[in-house]
Amino acid sequence: MQNTVFSLTLGGNSLQSMQSSHAAQRPNTRLAFLAGFTMIAITAVQFVAARFSLRADLTAVDIAGLRFAGAGLVFLPVLWWSGLSKLKALGWRRAVILAGLIGLPYPIIINWGLTYAPAAHAAALCPASIVFFSSLLGRFAFGETITTRRLLGIALIIGGLLLFILPSLSGTPGILFGDLLFAGSGIMFATYGLVVRHWGVESITATAAVSLLSCLPLPLVYLVASSGLAVASAPEIAAQLVIQGLLAGAAAIFLYTYAVRQLGPQIAALFLPCVPVATAFTGMVVLGEVPGLPQFIAILIMTAGMVLPVLLKRGEN
Repeated sequence: MQNTVFSLTLGGNSLQSMQSSHAAQRPNTRLAFLAGFTMIAITAVQFVAARFSLRADLTAVDIAGLRFAGAGLVFLPVLWWSGLSKLKALGWRRAVILAGLIGLPYPIIINWGLTYAPAAHAAALCPASIVFFSSLLGRFAFGETITTRRLLGIALIIGGLLLFILPSLSGTPGILFGDLLFAGSGIMFATYGLVVRHWGVESITATAAVSLLSCLPLPLVYLVASSGLAVASAPEIAAQLVIQGLLAGAAAIFLYTYAVRQLGPQIAALFLPCVPVATAFTGMVVLGEVPGLPQFIAILIMTAGMVLPVLLKRGEN
């Protein structure tokens, strides 16, 4: 009887609760776009800040180490709160493979490239090569059909990549080497995506495993690699810890995931092509690195190659 009275009493409140729950499930478009644009800003600042410190005292290993030290500070409490069951289920072998692809070696390669090439090169070549090699590996590994719109995007990306790299052939040799390192990092990230998809690994579990495993070899790496931590200022080290680790290593991932959940992967994917343009302008203001006209056109071509397939797919729906 008391349960019946309790149900009748809360009947009106239950209806209101259902209505508010339905409203809560509606996508928060404004907040999602704010998250996406914040992610773009963080990624652009990440490349420019790394280039700035690499031109000063810190090394590629230093910045990679600070990245995972900062990300580890974020994901260790998350892992402690959620438990180790998912990490154990992933297994050491798979965790080590994931860490080898986008763990410590991945930012070291990108930062190594930034010692030779401007930040705009990294921001343009890294995502473009990820998109290109993801399509290529998906075709061979999963037998995915490459649609006409995707072929158009790939053709534009290849054209943009060639136009971007060609001026480096007749310019400073180091810039070409840096560009090749950026393209190599794209292969690593594309392979990571392929492996994660094949194994069905959750994003939080994979990111936590990569971050924590990448922290383990840091003491040994610093024994054999040169470091500028001893001569760099405390504010510079703290800034890189925050930018590379807390912001780029953790916050940007969270913001992009939120945008995907609120807007869907197709619309959220449109944020990534904005990174090269944002980084190019940030690098011009902060570092005084002005891309040449062919390279700026190449950035726009590669951006179009990443955007058009998504827009054309939405137009068909």
